Amino acid sequence: MEKYLQIENAEMVFDTKKGKFIALTDVNLSVKQGEFISLIGHSGCGKSTLLNLVAGLLDPSSGVLLLNEREIKGPGPERAVVFQNHSLLPWLSCFGNVYLAVERVFGGRETKKQLKQRTQAALELVGLAHALHKHPHEISGGMKQRVGIARALAMEPKVLLMDEPFGALDALTRAGLQDELMRIVHETQATVVMVTHDVDEAVLLSDRIVMMTNGPSATIGEVLTVDLPRPRNRLALADNPHYHHLRGRVLEFLYQRQMKRAA
Repeated sequence: MEKYLQIENAEMVFDTKKGKFIALTDVNLSVKQGEFISLIGHSGCGKSTLLNLVAGLLDPSSGVLLLNEREIKGPGPERAVVFQNHSLLPWLSCFGNVYLAVERVFGGRETKKQLKQRTQAALELVGLAHALHKHPHEISGGMKQRVGIARALAMEPKVLLMDEPFGALDALTRAGLQDELMRIVHETQATVVMVTHDVDEAVLLSDRIVMMTNGPSATIGEVLTVDLPRPRNRLALADNPHYHHLRGRVLEFLYQRQMKRAA
């Protein structure tokens, strides 16, 4: 579906003590079903604000957002969010944290046995079959993020929204989870919108990179198509001239065009 997620003339204005603050203006974007989109830009460019609009955590000041031709009004299980902070409940096991979300979405129409099977399948998908009964304090930061991703995927969302999900992790853990995410997205054919500050992450994972202008009154400055074949291998891409060309395009936008505007 060519226009699965549509953002049309979206604007976001916040009321502050110093008056109105225009965070986003005139944002227009169409996302295809099954597409992986990254939002990138400098701090304060409204990336997370735009993600929160899609999640339904914020209502636009003007404009409209549509998912599968239905207006987005508030949060819904068809849109699952993975934050940088895993937000796991410390008194529940990995299984319990995922089961809680599964029960919320499917509890009215599935048996407990089915809910448990769905929960276990989600944790197995992210490689945590061995840690079902461990609690958050017993596992690493990378594993906690895996639980967060499993919790989101277990809801079978139409759109997976990710707000810098790997930003707080060390480089090796981040690389492993990026590879895991590529595998999961390929298996589930999920539609993904991800906020990132990492240029290499954006080029590795995305079908398109949406580059935001600096705020206030931020908007979409340029959309770059990442026409690298899938499946992608980070080691092979290290010597790929087109990968470096795409990476250079993003860097040029962020650190030449936008830095000049800020100056």
